[in-house]
Amino acid sequence: MKSDYQANSISLTSAVSMGTGVMIGAGIFALTGQIAELAGPWFPLSFVAGGIVTGFSAYTYVKMSNAFPSAGGIAMILQKAYGPGAIAAAASLLMALSMVINESLVARTFGTYVLRPFNLDAGSTLVPVLGVGLIVFAYLVNISGNRSVGLFSVVMAFLKIGGIAVFGIAALAASGFAFAPASGSPEAIPIAGFTASIALSILAFKGFTTITNSGAEIVDPHRNVGRTIVFSIAICVVVYLLVAFAVGSSLSLDEIVAAKDYSLAEAAEPALGAYGFYFTIALAVVATASGLLASVFAVSRMLAMLTEMEMIPHSHFGMSGPIREHTLVYTVVIAGLLTVFFDLSRIASLGAFFYLVMDILIHWGVFRRLRQEIGASGWVLVTAIALDTLVLGVFGAMKLQSDPLIVVTAVVAITAVFAYERVFLSRSTAGKRHADH
Repeated sequence: MKSDYQANSISLTSAVSMGTGVMIGAGIFALTGQIAELAGPWFPLSFVAGGIVTGFSAYTYVKMSNAFPSAGGIAMILQKAYGPGAIAAAASLLMALSMVINESLVARTFGTYVLRPFNLDAGSTLVPVLGVGLIVFAYLVNISGNRSVGLFSVVMAFLKIGGIAVFGIAALAASGFAFAPASGSPEAIPIAGFTASIALSILAFKGFTTITNSGAEIVDPHRNVGRTIVFSIAICVVVYLLVAFAVGSSLSLDEIVAAKDYSLAEAAEPALGAYGFYFTIALAVVATASGLLASVFAVSRMLAMLTEMEMIPHSHFGMSGPIREHTLVYTVVIAGLLTVFFDLSRIASLGAFFYLVMDILIHWGVFRRLRQEIGASGWVLVTAIALDTLVLGVFGAMKLQSDPLIVVTAVVAITAVFAYERVFLSRSTAGKRHADH
């Protein structure tokens, strides 16, 4: 089966724009309030902790991507670590699904912010309608090819990073640059809640994996994939910290939690007035639109790679054209369904469970079989596994108390993915053996 990937079609600048585009689109606008709800008054530090954990995780991806740059790079890493079996296929599918979940998170955030000027809350039926509309737009841009995605990503990334920096600095200036915890709550950090919040902070950084998945298309990938990942994470740490302190300086913790689906818009008005409010709404629209665009670009290519590697089944459903165009359709349909049927909190939780399980499997596989081949330090890989496991365990325990249904949903879904892949691959292998005879 012939691949339709375009080598050297994404520059370093475009790749960094794509990485930061996915992260900032979800991280700041969708997750700030949810992180504050768990972490308490010092919630900005959760972004720092999330950046540190992500840094340890990124080490594995950088080492592997520098050694073996490949489109659909997550699947490549897992296949090299575990062989072409059910574990590699299931973990790759978990990664793809976590990215699709992230798309629905960003889409609902888009809808929520668009409706704020009309005083319509996140429960409005227009939220999923607008979210699905954005997903369709992302599909149309992606179907037009890499050059459109790259140019759009660069322009949008510069607009939103500059705009978010202006928002953060202006809001902090209005508070006298008070880098202090959000008021109206005890000063002590709730340790369990803070640790659990890191799971969502990590979700805010996971966009760096879009770079890994597009490795074969980046100019000079052996050098630029790793550089792109490092630059993207560093930019996002600075942006997240700046904005989190700005929100904390404008609103009390209770106010942030009450407006958790649109906390930046809520923080803008007291700090910057009506113009600041509308500026933040516009910024959210730009950030979520570009974030969704970059995510659809990456996950459709990952699904195409998994199809070409015969790790997942594929059906044309009567569609013409290459595999990538089919996987674009699958991506937007699944993201659209999630946007309609799940709220922001549950979407974020489901994404965190899927991503962390996949991430642990990648580190373990590389540690066990590949660390010497790629020159990776064992202690860094072990630390990444330990941090992910700690965060996943505490987050799962807290969600089991507050929302057991989403924990059960996550466990059932993850188990189903592994069981399905085992059955699919065993049948596929048996079919090949039968054909050979």
